Amino acid sequence: MKMIITIIKDNDTDALTKALTTDGFRVTTIASTGGFLRSGVSTLLCGVDDDQVKKALEVIHKVFPPHPESPEARCTLFVMDVADSQHF
Repeated sequence: MKMIITIIKDNDTDALTKALTTDGFRVTTIASTGGFLRSGVSTLLCGVDDDQVKKALEVIHKVFPPHPESPEARCTLFVMDVADSQHF
């Protein structure tokens, strides 16, 4: 299992959350701050099975396509191993 941690600007949160949940992924959103001006950002947590990582990343890339004219990153993400996951 993997945990995808995605850090995005607040105004992109709804679009990414909708795209991921539409494709069947469960998402937890945490309000956070960061960057030079401490502007509002959101951190999205998405636990996925190993065989679903590629699909989840494809969904994220569709919401944040590359913009060659803009050097600023709109999305920062980390994919981490999860030792255990339990649902109660």
